[in-house]
Amino acid sequence: MKKVAIFGQVYKDADEVYVSTLINVLNKAKTDVYINKDFADSIKNTGLKFVDHLDTYDGESGLDSTFDALITLGGDGTILRAFNQIKDLNIPILGINLGRLGFLATVQKTEISKAIKEFLKGEYIVDERVMLKVTSNENGPEFTSLGYALNDLTIAKKDTNSMIGVDAYLNNEYLTTYWADGLIVSTPTGSTGYSLSCQGPVIMPNTNNFLITPVAPHNLNARPIVISDNTEIKLKVLRREDQFLASLDARVSTIDVETEIIVTKANFTAKIILLKNHTFINTLRDKLLWGYDTRNKSVNKQ
Repeated sequence: MKKVAIFGQVYKDADEVYVSTLINVLNKAKTDVYINKDFADSIKNTGLKFVDHLDTYDGESGLDSTFDALITLGGDGTILRAFNQIKDLNIPILGINLGRLGFLATVQKTEISKAIKEFLKGEYIVDERVMLKVTSNENGPEFTSLGYALNDLTIAKKDTNSMIGVDAYLNNEYLTTYWADGLIVSTPTGSTGYSLSCQGPVIMPNTNNFLITPVAPHNLNARPIVISDNTEIKLKVLRREDQFLASLDARVSTIDVETEIIVTKANFTAKIILLKNHTFINTLRDKLLWGYDTRNKSVNKQ
């Protein structure tokens, strides 16, 4: 018997049919189901009763390595929040897309029953994705953790309309000073996120790379750069204002300027459950209309 957790951030009335379908399929298969307490409470507050019989867990304190999977209900942002709970517990995530694009949440809401049955039969693969580990020396000479990110770390200006300057070093060798609105360090997974909006390239998930992308750079010769994920990246924001923003997968912290930030590869990976035909290439083609051309009708139908 499989043991799974269910996680969602915000419950909407329109999601009732999809959440109840998921729970019914799991119950019929006699799966041991736990639901995130906050998410369950938000459902109960609407007067619905279909989660009353489920056990609950409270954030990362309620998860352990005995879970076979964590099923998310939402979009890619929900999956990113879920990975922040899992960290190094090695629990794979199966994402059901109730949002929009869904590069990570690849199960569409219309295929929940089919997808869960495939999962319960073991008809899936686990795709491992590299994560960022981010530390800083803001609180003293010792570097302490700012957290982990599956998508990216973004350095951004806080209280100014002016550009910020960011010194960048690769393995302690000076690379350049970026003058821009910000700077993104992303994983291959994050290459389809904010970095893509800033003209960064798409990187296949199974490549061993990091990507550094400036945000609206002032120097026109500043371009995204792809580097090995074994590289230690050191960033230091130059003094124009007293503070800047550091965002790890949209979790934002305010950091004092001239603080050094170190970005390295985490010693664990994020694990994503992929079902049949849910490959990155299929997702890329479907979500971004990759190569779509009305002249290529036979290709577009594949």
